[in-house]
Amino acid sequence: MMIWAIFAAMTGAAIFALLWPLSHGRLQGFADVADAKSLYRAQLKEIDRDLGRNLIATGEAEAARAEAARRLLRAAGDETGPAGETEPSLRRRRASSALMLSIVPLLALLVYGLYGSPGFSDQPLAARLQKGGQQQDFAIVLARMEAHLAANPTDAKGWSLIAPIYLRQGRYEDAAKAFAATARYGKPDTELLAGLGEARILEAGGVVTAAAREALSEALKLDPRNARARFYLAQAKEQDGDGDGAIAALEQLLADAPPQAEWAGAVRARIAQMQADAGRKAVAALPEAERQQAIKGMVEGLAERLSAGGGTLPEWSRLIRARAVLGDKEAARAAVKTARERLSQDAAALAAIDALADELALKEATP
Repeated sequence: MMIWAIFAAMTGAAIFALLWPLSHGRLQGFADVADAKSLYRAQLKEIDRDLGRNLIATGEAEAARAEAARRLLRAAGDETGPAGETEPSLRRRRASSALMLSIVPLLALLVYGLYGSPGFSDQPLAARLQKGGQQQDFAIVLARMEAHLAANPTDAKGWSLIAPIYLRQGRYEDAAKAFAATARYGKPDTELLAGLGEARILEAGGVVTAAAREALSEALKLDPRNARARFYLAQAKEQDGDGDGAIAALEQLLADAPPQAEWAGAVRARIAQMQADAGRKAVAALPEAERQQAIKGMVEGLAERLSAGGGTLPEWSRLIRARAVLGDKEAARAAVKTARERLSQDAAALAAIDALADELALKEATP
């Protein structure tokens, strides 16, 4: 209720400031009538003294008395009120003042009731930051954590909680600083150091820097089976040009992976990509005759694997395109037919196979 009282007082003050000039016809004079009467009496005494001393003539004395009387009459006229003010005009001015005093606040309340939220209680930020619960806004939680860490920069527990949040938000520089603060003010563990290494890698745009390698190596000292540290150190081998060593490290990581590990699929995809890149580089380095023979061997190997069963749309598309590029149209058409049979339950895959067959001119002309 205090806020409403303040609003009411402010509204009243604003209306009073507007209506005050309307309630007065004109400004009053600075001198009051009592002073004018005293001045008239003093002037009369002065005139009588001057006349008694023969300092002025009788006619001049009468003229001075008349002038003083006129001034007194003017002052007395000011005392009666503003000239020209009538009772009807005074009533109209008072009515307009009362109307404004009542309508302006009512109009303001009506507008606020239509467009405002009078039923909501105030929610200052400081009070919201003190609240908890599952419905609390995440941004406010984060702001509370940041405010706490600004006031307590050596709180290792707080830094350990906020670092993964920064990492998920893509704030890699902040994440690296938070992980580093956790290690500096607390007791480092393997996951903390692996997170620090990952944040530094992402901050550097995917490059495994020397600082990141140091953190990852420390993580492996504490736990040689740390999957995240092993994955990024394998990536470091690849960046150093040791592709075989990187693939071997990732394959060993898969061999040690627990059943149903969520990250196993990403590791397999990475191994396949690295092997494909390595195979392309090796084939490109061969002489022309050997290169063609190697390509045919790779295509035949893919065909044998797919003929055994299964196969994905990208694999079938790669086989069909390879057959067509090598000039074996019949084998390409046979691959299209087999792919349609294997992917018959996937309408989108069938449409993609048909589009590829059209692109490579593999569809047989109908009689």
